[in-house]
Amino acid sequence: MLSNYKSKIQGKTIKRLLSTSCAIVWPISSIFDIAFSDKSQSFLLYGYDAGVLGGVQETKPFLHAMGGIGIGFISCSIPTYQAEMSTEQEERGPAVAVTCVFLVAGAALAYWIDFGFTRMDNQISWRIPIAFQVVFALLAGGIMLFLPDTPRWYYARGLEAEGDKTLCQIFDAEIHDERVQNVKSSILTNIAFESQNEKGFNLLDLFWDSSDLRVGRRIRISFLILAIQQMMGINLSVYYSTVIFAQVGLSPFMAQLLAAIMNTAFALGTIPLVYTVEKFGRRSILLWSAIVLTICMVIFTAMIGLPNRTLATQWTAVGAIFIYNMVFGYGWIGICWLYGPEIAPLKLRHAGAAAGAFGEWLFSFITVFAGGIALQKVGWKIWIWMALSCFAAIFFVYFMCPETTGKTLEEIDVLFAKEEIKHTILAEELVMQSHAKAEKGEMSSSHVENS
Repeated sequence: MLSNYKSKIQGKTIKRLLSTSCAIVWPISSIFDIAFSDKSQSFLLYGYDAGVLGGVQETKPFLHAMGGIGIGFISCSIPTYQAEMSTEQEERGPAVAVTCVFLVAGAALAYWIDFGFTRMDNQISWRIPIAFQVVFALLAGGIMLFLPDTPRWYYARGLEAEGDKTLCQIFDAEIHDERVQNVKSSILTNIAFESQNEKGFNLLDLFWDSSDLRVGRRIRISFLILAIQQMMGINLSVYYSTVIFAQVGLSPFMAQLLAAIMNTAFALGTIPLVYTVEKFGRRSILLWSAIVLTICMVIFTAMIGLPNRTLATQWTAVGAIFIYNMVFGYGWIGICWLYGPEIAPLKLRHAGAAAGAFGEWLFSFITVFAGGIALQKVGWKIWIWMALSCFAAIFFVYFMCPETTGKTLEEIDVLFAKEEIKHTILAEELVMQSHAKAEKGEMSSSHVENS
């Protein structure tokens, strides 16, 4: 759409500003979180405000960066907010998965809107698609005005009354309710556990972590899982989908139509995760989907790399990239955004989410713009790199990502701790509380069934 009203060079500048501004938001959001730690909820509001301003001003290239900064703030904040607002461990996965369904569905909707307006040749063809995004930012930002911060955030800052009020709202119960007291006790024990074993965190821990709770390793994983996600080629296939189908040998109109259909298939692939993330587990889904993605990418690369393409090789390549997008939507969208905030310690959960967003947008910038140049210079050979990245993702998940399904955020803290720390009194108490809570939940469920 940008080419309809700006020159080719200016369009590239605008897109670079969007990805770059999202990449630099990591240090900005971390500094703001320290400076304004009593106003964490406002980060989401700032993000939506920036999105509105960016949408209004996107016709001016250098103000387009405002929209990117808004996306960066939202990317850092929403996964953490959802993870901490989940009172039951089985709620976290579906909650983030549902968000990612809407996220990717929004991208597919945007593509269809763009596709429809390419049939027009006037200012409306680019003004309406750009302005339309403001509606969603206003709606989401308006809803956030009525939502509280998370109970874990309140308790970590000594705001016990506010934390109690939020927990009561979540459970729709009084403060003396057993469920409210169990969650509150678990959170407070976790805060004490982190404080007791906290030896400070510095940037060197990201490279060589010697802390008791392995904070550096956890933030490093948050960064790497989303960086690897981008290196696997999903954004390259989405951004340049029409170019890809043109390389396969399809007509321009058919390439545009298939690109829109492929983005819809990508969105449809995210739906099954809502129902299976707790059943199959984060690690298993990441691992097996990475294997399938590797196979699909190898087939796609081989088919478009053949010197004499036939109708069969063309449609085999199309089929492979379609399956790739659907499987990627299922296995490597929702879980990647969930895993980082889930494994980060309470006091640095914002940093874990921001590190993940930094990895996402930094490598999105690298793959989209370097990949665009590579598509022009080396053609189909760029997909060899993506296939190798999919293959590397298998080993990353196998060796670096323990299973977190079925564990509370407080139990995950213990999961990453050193062995000698795992057996401290506080750690054992934390696990016992979580197990007792789970058993009571099962007894309550069986009682309802018997009734």
